[in-house]
Amino acid sequence: MNNVLEMNNLTKKFGDFIAVDHMSLNVREGEIFGFLGANGAGKSTTINMIASLLRSTKGEINLLGKNITKNVRFAKMNTGIVPQDIAIYEDMTAYENVSFFAGLYGLRGKLLKERTEEALEFVGLGEKHKSFPKNFSGGMKRRLNIACAIAHRPKLIIMDEPTVGIDPQSRNYILNSVRKLNEMGCTIIYTSHYMEEVEEICTRIAIVDHGKIIAEGTKEQLKAIITDSKEIWIGIKSADLLQLDQLKLIQGVTSVRHEEHMLKIMSKSEINNLNRIIQQLIMNQVEIRSIEEQAPNLETVFLTLTGRNLRD
Repeated sequence: MNNVLEMNNLTKKFGDFIAVDHMSLNVREGEIFGFLGANGAGKSTTINMIASLLRSTKGEINLLGKNITKNVRFAKMNTGIVPQDIAIYEDMTAYENVSFFAGLYGLRGKLLKERTEEALEFVGLGEKHKSFPKNFSGGMKRRLNIACAIAHRPKLIIMDEPTVGIDPQSRNYILNSVRKLNEMGCTIIYTSHYMEEVEEICTRIAIVDHGKIIAEGTKEQLKAIITDSKEIWIGIKSADLLQLDQLKLIQGVTSVRHEEHMLKIMSKSEINNLNRIIQQLIMNQVEIRSIEEQAPNLETVFLTLTGRNLRD
């Protein structure tokens, strides 16, 4: 399988701050590649360099075998980006938006018209081609943003948080669109703060922290990294008397999170400490409503490797 994208020792500094630290990564043809990192991990900086929006300090990026710095036009023609912040013009119709962005890639005349109509139909906005985005829902604006990014038929599409802030129906529509684009031959880099999305659609995943890739592989390979860990979910009535620090002192416990009426405790799997955890809660007069041991998921992997939640 050929590599669509190759990054070799990619580095980006802002003064003395190293945002991306000698990162090397390959994205293969036909992949939906998940790129995960909490805020400040270096994910957005990396994406901006791949999209030729930011120049690297050191290292190189090759797209389809060509260095993007030496082949800027080639790189842009073969890359589409769906940014986290919606980038469309409210005072232009849906058709005019897609046509404008497609025109930036050199499409003209009959081909421009065909590709614009094709992109709008693909995202389900064909009948809204004369409508203005200011009257669209958040989900429709996101879909229009995708149409603007794919009309020139790029080989690599970067989707940076494409489902943030939209309703579940629109989210499902966009996820299905990602799958269809992939089936049509597009290679996709996908970032999201919704871990379940990445777990559902991505064929391979990289976790980045402090500007470095700390783990890479399929979701099964990543989960295998933490086979020595288990997660215990304990439902509680109230957290008024909860003392997290005392739970963290119990042998085997590696982290404790409190989310609404749920305690999520990471522990070493070889240590049987559930009785001590329950005993500690009872001593603190915390009412227990449910206890469940969870199999490792991608969120557990991320928390274990980085020590923080994806949404931190």
